[in-house]
Amino acid sequence: MNVKIEESWKEILEDEFKKPYFKQISEHLKTEKAQGKTIYPPGSLIFNAFAQTPFDSVKVVLLGQDPYHGPRQAMGLSFSVNDGVPFPPSLINIFKELHEDVGVPMPKTGNLTPWARQGVLLLNASLTVRAGEPMSHAKIGWHHFTDTVIHRVSELKTDVVFLLWGRFAQEKISLIDTKKHHVLKAAHPSPLSANNGFFGCRHFSKTNQYLMKKGMDPIDWAL
Repeated sequence: MNVKIEESWKEILEDEFKKPYFKQISEHLKTEKAQGKTIYPPGSLIFNAFAQTPFDSVKVVLLGQDPYHGPRQAMGLSFSVNDGVPFPPSLINIFKELHEDVGVPMPKTGNLTPWARQGVLLLNASLTVRAGEPMSHAKIGWHHFTDTVIHRVSELKTDVVFLLWGRFAQEKISLIDTKKHHVLKAAHPSPLSANNGFFGCRHFSKTNQYLMKKGMDPIDWAL
């Protein structure tokens, strides 16, 4: 199967594209499209996280769960929305914590591509979703693929900061070699849980402190 994904990732993940589960993902998406279902993000952006953050550039992994399921929202980067799209509640809370932590003013856009281009892999556990149906593609095989991505980053790189927000993301810690990497855990930024440990976590400044300690450039969090 010739998957259109950024070359450095294609080399590292090549074996995955040959496995039965990945063929099943492809067939599932084709079937739903043939049935007239709307799938987010558009096909050209399903692997956008990899396009914006080549493997050698990865310094931070920010794990999300599911793409946004509303029109024009999902763009293949976890927590990010297209320019001009109103900010979802979790993203508003991320920006509030960003302001409190490092003083960045509330951005005019929810497009996090500038973070991705500095080495923040904005990875959702599921890379697609049916319109209006959250978690609708959570069991079609994407988790096998994205678990492999996390494991390969852990295995092949050193000194990556993993931002695990919420219980779902924190369950992925078994895929990460915590002796080689830096894991920061907090509650999910959702309005349901942000007051239970996301606000005040200071993960943006802590990430940069770690990167600088390891001789890497910090992330410019301003958008």
